Amino acid sequence: MQLSAILALIFAVCLALIHLGASRFALATASPRSRWLSLAGGTSVAYVFVHILPQLKKGQDVMARAGLPLQFLEHHVYIVALLGFLTFYGLERLAVRSRRRNLALRGADTTTPMVFWIHILSFACFNTLIGYLLLHREQPGTLSLSFFCVAMGAHFLVNDYGLRRHHQEAYNRIGCWLLAGSVLVGYGIGLITPIHELMLAVLFAFLAGGVILNVSKEELPEEQESLFWAFALGAALYTALLLTL
Repeated sequence: MQLSAILALIFAVCLALIHLGASRFALATASPRSRWLSLAGGTSVAYVFVHILPQLKKGQDVMARAGLPLQFLEHHVYIVALLGFLTFYGLERLAVRSRRRNLALRGADTTTPMVFWIHILSFACFNTLIGYLLLHREQPGTLSLSFFCVAMGAHFLVNDYGLRRHHQEAYNRIGCWLLAGSVLVGYGIGLITPIHELMLAVLFAFLAGGVILNVSKEELPEEQESLFWAFALGAALYTALLLTL
């Protein structure tokens, strides 16, 4: 196994452990919401805007060369990013409505089992994508991998906070294990499956849209009690680091 693959495996395990250990972190369970979660949100969204979104232009060039049948669409890769954003927006609204309905009918502020599985399996697919991209990114190299891992680790902390709020004990009992395992599954798929540059562009675009929505839904609503200064600080510090790439 190449050194880069071994390093990616180490990072995959670290990301999986974040899901398994997040419930033990005071910052992930604190009420009111910890400033560190806002810092983590700023870190992950900075990675998207400073690193991934500029890569979408290269992905658009790849799609243009591929001669896709939808010639009337001038910005295919950006539409994929929008699709990622809309997918996770729909999942969030599904979870919120399920909690409200369950609270009104049963007095339990948690989602129904069906919505739990839809939500968790969707995020498991998202984590599988992240595990896959540990091995296949548009910008290879150890430094790039390290920045990607830190940004996705911060993103996982933010996601865990939201998922635990929606699903309560079901997330601690089942959900976090599925999400942790899915990162390793994605890494395993990446080891055995070659990837075309067109598919890489599509995957990165979908990831960008998903990260933007997942961070925004945790930071923007007033009831989340997020801290703007912590979010801005995280974004500024990680942007400065990314500019050294």
